[in-house]
Amino acid sequence: MQEDAQTKTTATVINQFNDAFNRHDVEAVMALMTSDCVFENTSPAPDGERFEGQAAVGRCWEALFRSSPQASFRSEEMITHGDRCIVRWQYNWIQTDGQSGHVRGVDVFRVRDGKVAEKLSYVKG
Repeated sequence: MQEDAQTKTTATVINQFNDAFNRHDVEAVMALMTSDCVFENTSPAPDGERFEGQAAVGRCWEALFRSSPQASFRSEEMITHGDRCIVRWQYNWIQTDGQSGHVRGVDVFRVRDGKVAEKLSYVKG
């Protein structure tokens, strides 16, 4: 695949992934991930927890969406080149006391054969 076509495919896949993520649609998110996908969470510090494979990553998303049903992800910037994509984001949620909270961070994605193979997440603070 030519570099330009690959970059366009990567951008399309990541936009679809982010849309499904914001809908809290685990099935759609996982349909956009490879069978051997990897997700590295932002916690616990300092390195975050690593999840490998469809089953483990899917359970992680289900737990996240269950614990934060009103949470939303807002992309601040997306830089895509070839099979790589960096997304600078803000993640917002409602705390148990009704107050809003947020964190800002970066995801480093790798796309393979039109699906997300890696999502490595990093957070400020």
